[in-house]
Amino acid sequence: MGMHEFIRSRRSVRRFLPEPVPEDILKRILETATWAPSAHNSQPWRFAVLAGEESRRRLADAMGEDFRNDLIADGLPIEQVEAQVERSRQRIIEAPAAILVCLDSAGMDTYPDERRQTAEYQMGVQSVAMAGQNLLLAIHAEGLGAVWMCAPLFAQDTIRRALALPQTWQPQGLVLLGNPGKISQHKARKSVLEITRFL
Repeated sequence: MGMHEFIRSRRSVRRFLPEPVPEDILKRILETATWAPSAHNSQPWRFAVLAGEESRRRLADAMGEDFRNDLIADGLPIEQVEAQVERSRQRIIEAPAAILVCLDSAGMDTYPDERRQTAEYQMGVQSVAMAGQNLLLAIHAEGLGAVWMCAPLFAQDTIRRALALPQTWQPQGLVLLGNPGKISQHKARKSVLEITRFL
């Protein structure tokens, strides 16, 4: 399979078989993730690996409380709230492994004005996102499935407390991974001509 076909063959996998992910594979995919480009070569990505069910349960419970509070504040019926929270909890707990992808901007440049400081922060987010894509492709290369969840953005402080992470670590995404239980069909992409201007 050529590189283009390999990248296009990756799917978001949300259902997994119960087999654990070997530690050597976890280390290999993380190493590949770190070869992403980053602003000023700052390498601001940080990873928290949740290979055990206890750590995933702790994360799922903590995120679930924040999610519940948000849904209640949105005015959803309590039955619907509990169903959504439980579905989210079970996805995290039942995955054989999870990797929390964080930004640590402590080593990045600082500026005296808000405009450039905001841009610097966005550079860090972009760098972490590129490492996240490398991570997803490395998982795919191992024959495993994965899905990226953006939910940690809504519960950064809660996650830091639940997992006792350094204060400078800012959760950006959660990657659930394992042997695929079900692989979804590809979804149509917008055509290049629809989204591109050749100038």
